[in-house]
Amino acid sequence: MKGWVMKINQLIAGKRVETISPSASIHDLVNALNVHQVGALVVSPDGRKIEGIVSERDVVRAMPGKLNQLVEMHVRDIMTVGVVTCKNDATVAELMLIMTERRIRHIPVVDDSGVLLSIVSIGDVIKAHVTELDAERTALRDYVSS
Repeated sequence: MKGWVMKINQLIAGKRVETISPSASIHDLVNALNVHQVGALVVSPDGRKIEGIVSERDVVRAMPGKLNQLVEMHVRDIMTVGVVTCKNDATVAELMLIMTERRIRHIPVVDDSGVLLSIVSIGDVIKAHVTELDAERTALRDYVSS
């Protein structure tokens, strides 16, 4: 793991991705975010095909002026449909750049056919970057002291 070469497939090993149906209620969405302790869910009718992504921010942004209507709304009413995805061979550095430039905090990971594999959060990316920096620091310290 030298210098920003960690691949996303290392981050998603054994990591589940939580999905929600586009027809689910906002109540179900909020409950799912809470139960799974995640900031976003991939919107998918079958757990494979991505129709959108919905986050805590989407719920908050839907509230002004619509608080009374929120109970009647569905995930499809507030989800983001132009979902940025990545392949599992993308690097941590690539995702960090995309997330920073586009100001997004979650990126679904797909295979070559576009089938959902997992999801990566900005927290996952930062943790991986810090791990890489720490490994480099240790290697440099060991090199200098030898």
